[in-house]
Amino acid sequence: MTDEGGDDATTPPDADDAGAASTEETPPDTDDAGAASTEETPPDTDDAGAASTGGEGTPPDVDDAETEPRLDTDALYDVVETAGRPIVTASVVARHTDLTQADAAAALDELADAGDAERVDTSDDPVVYYPQSWGELAERERLVVFPDRREIVADRPTQYTRAGLAQFAHLVDSTRTDPGTRGYLYEVRPEDVWAAPYDSLEELLARVRSVLPRRVGSLEEWIGEQWKRANQFVLRTHEDGYVVLEAAREELMGNVARQKLSEEHLRAPISDTESWVNADAVGAIKRTLYEAGYPVRDERELDSGDPLDVTLETELREYQREWVDRFLDRQSGVLVAPPGSGKTVAALGVLAEIGGETLILVPSRELAGQWRAELLAHTDLDEDQVGEYHGGTKQIRPVTIATYQIAGMDRHRSLFDSREWGLIVFDEVHHVPADVARRTTELQSRHRLGTTASAVREDDREEEIFTLVGPPLGTDWGALFDAGHVVEPEVEIRYVPWRDDEAENEWAAAERRAKRQLAATNPAKVDAVRRLREEHPDARTLVFVDYLDQGESLSASLGVPFVSGETRHHERERLFEAFRQGERDTLIVSRIADEGLDLPNAELAIVASGLGGSRRQGTQRAGRTMRPSGSAVVYVLATRGTSEEEFARRRMQHLSGKGVRVRERTVE
Repeated sequence: MTDEGGDDATTPPDADDAGAASTEETPPDTDDAGAASTEETPPDTDDAGAASTGGEGTPPDVDDAETEPRLDTDALYDVVETAGRPIVTASVVARHTDLTQADAAAALDELADAGDAERVDTSDDPVVYYPQSWGELAERERLVVFPDRREIVADRPTQYTRAGLAQFAHLVDSTRTDPGTRGYLYEVRPEDVWAAPYDSLEELLARVRSVLPRRVGSLEEWIGEQWKRANQFVLRTHEDGYVVLEAAREELMGNVARQKLSEEHLRAPISDTESWVNADAVGAIKRTLYEAGYPVRDERELDSGDPLDVTLETELREYQREWVDRFLDRQSGVLVAPPGSGKTVAALGVLAEIGGETLILVPSRELAGQWRAELLAHTDLDEDQVGEYHGGTKQIRPVTIATYQIAGMDRHRSLFDSREWGLIVFDEVHHVPADVARRTTELQSRHRLGTTASAVREDDREEEIFTLVGPPLGTDWGALFDAGHVVEPEVEIRYVPWRDDEAENEWAAAERRAKRQLAATNPAKVDAVRRLREEHPDARTLVFVDYLDQGESLSASLGVPFVSGETRHHERERLFEAFRQGERDTLIVSRIADEGLDLPNAELAIVASGLGGSRRQGTQRAGRTMRPSGSAVVYVLATRGTSEEEFARRRMQHLSGKGVRVRERTVE
């Protein structure tokens, strides 16, 4: 068997992902940052946390007073908050209450026996406890702040609270319970403070105080420190036209900038706080200082581009309008939002607001054609105003769509660089850190917009996206699911047995890399795909594979076309259009369908192989079914007893963190 060349080759898993947790909800160990929420029925409000000790209607006898609960769930919640940890031991409870350690242990056991707390008995450490469900503790919204780790657990947050948290915190995970009862874990990171949409620290802290239940001095102090770091270096244009890097203080220029930047970056000092900058090295300067903890404020007088009279003819949804407004405030940013949420239309809204000539960079010719169709469908631009520049055609127009590969080549980049662009759009912006695509970030424009469903990269170079293009923008996936703007997919991992002993024995005797391919192309998956299509006979289906041999085998067995990188461009377009129009209900596709392709009728996605790929790939494949209406089902096939099991859990956990529920099933 041979890998398909280019994008269809399997990528070995990143070693950093090896410890990723399963999507099954399991009790956290003592190092967990936040308690997992489980779906439970809230306690009856008539119980008020105290158990009755007498019979029905009989008051308890005075002698029975010792049988009253020594610790209720609200008291446990208070201990968790005061201690600053989501899990506690009996000694911690005793330290924060008037109970002895023995009484605290007994009280915690009582809560665990009643189902109000979870007990984890580790082999070497003391027994630890945590509340059974954040959702059980109160019917109302409740927030718990862990200032040392700069984390916030939000139970049943209102839309106002979630919108407020999004202004200065990053959503890490959700408990994946029913809409309206979800709990969320947020983290306040330096980049969240640096990118906060406020003109002053006072405005930012006012927002923090309006959201959190109480003043948290240590957190506010840390936010203040990060805010200062975000305003220490400024890039500006000198009156004579060259670029200057200015530091707020002399020691910052001397001990930070001039120590970390080389002669390739800084041409010469101007003063103790100013340096003449190599304009071609601006991206490297931003990245270097960002990694040092000092994001650079870019106030250069960049090109605005020739004016372009364009009107958006599609009405934006409220959240899309918010995306556009936030981008216009900052003039640069990366729009991170789920597939099907309308990132492209929002980008067209930005284009119409700016009204300048625009360059749109995409990873493939298929996406170039798709952007052209979207431009003509949603704006009043005519065909002569929209050009494509790639291997198939080369047109420079007021709105030009080019591939990263072409625009990154020296012989073509000078052509793009010589034109003044009012806006540059980096579609599927997670490609930017790659060597060829990275060169396109040297193109200058006052407005730079990136779009992606997921900015994660297995090489941990996500921060380069934000330094080269702009800070992250976007919205809470759960909010879009709850509001019905995007269909939340049903995701199921199915563990498939080997077809026979011969196939399993071949896998067992193979080398490591061959093992991955044999597990991915397990012949039993052909029958598994057939059964899933029978379970969903009316669903428009995409079957994803990473290997040419497997795709061709499935195609022959199921009588379904296989579209890969080897399929001629015009044939790909014909098959994709037939799928869009309902003339075909199933396609088998390689990685060429992972990114951005508009196949809005897809209702069922079956991932037959590709689990050794990236977390982003899992999001993209699930995203092929995420649209504003209809149903959405995703099945991930993994060969039982192989590394595919862990890969499947690991890749789907990224979706779990976005609020998508993931279940597992073993096929007999």
